[in-house]
Amino acid sequence: MRTVLHPCLSALTTLGLGGRAAVCLMPETEDDLLHLEEEAERFGGKLICLGGGSNILADDGELQLALVSCALLKEREVIGRDEDGSILVRVGSGTPLPRLLAWAAARGLSGLENLAGIPGTVGGAVAGNAGAMGTAMGDVLRSALIWSRISGLQRMDRQSFEIGYRHFALRGQKDFFVLVDAVLALRESRRDVIHQIMKEHVQRKCRVQPVREKTAGCVFKNPEGISAGLLLDRSGLRGYGFGGVKFSERHANFLVNSGMGTASAALDLLHEAREKVRNLFGVSLNLEVKLWCEDIHI
Repeated sequence: MRTVLHPCLSALTTLGLGGRAAVCLMPETEDDLLHLEEEAERFGGKLICLGGGSNILADDGELQLALVSCALLKEREVIGRDEDGSILVRVGSGTPLPRLLAWAAARGLSGLENLAGIPGTVGGAVAGNAGAMGTAMGDVLRSALIWSRISGLQRMDRQSFEIGYRHFALRGQKDFFVLVDAVLALRESRRDVIHQIMKEHVQRKCRVQPVREKTAGCVFKNPEGISAGLLLDRSGLRGYGFGGVKFSERHANFLVNSGMGTASAALDLLHEAREKVRNLFGVSLNLEVKLWCEDIHI
């Protein structure tokens, strides 16, 4: 198992904020997974998985976290067909999601093209049930190889998971787990059609989202029946910020770091935004971004 002491969280997250974790653990074999707990205890950190760092707001200062970056399986391979004729693809959790989409498109495999433009890793996309344009990772997930304290290393089918809007969990378990790989069910289609859909989605994102800035993506989940970005916009929060962080002028639900921001300012801004939306519209916004903080509630 490779280890990196005191990794800088601002360098590991797309938002570019955060202090330092206790350690980053990088298991290289399945046997390494069995030693994650003792390694975390040795370095004094709480186990938490790190994917591509694209949906994370990490606090400033020294955080007692033991990051787990799992990339045991890097290949993408077709392993057979599902009962409904879908093509089953196995992919490692550390694989960048854009790389998987390009690989699938080149082989005429459809089902993921609506996710074009979403950063991060496959593991992070599954764990957050990432989605766009009516498609989510949970829609194509058939099984996953999971390591947990309770179950050890085993392949679990879809019925073993709780999957919802930006939500993924092991059914009946709240313990720490590592997603090693995922098996996805895709369908055959024309390559040119898949590429065209992906191109259109990426172009749209470039028009309406701050894709070239330091951002963690959407910070709030959409309440039922309305867009969180619209509520923030109507609250006068588009472009509003302080302390080096703000809500994007392009999309009010994107938090942007100018490069001089702090996590403390970002947390204050999110708290202020939630209060304003609640007071104006009676709607409580729930966070989509994951907070890596201690004893902070928003």
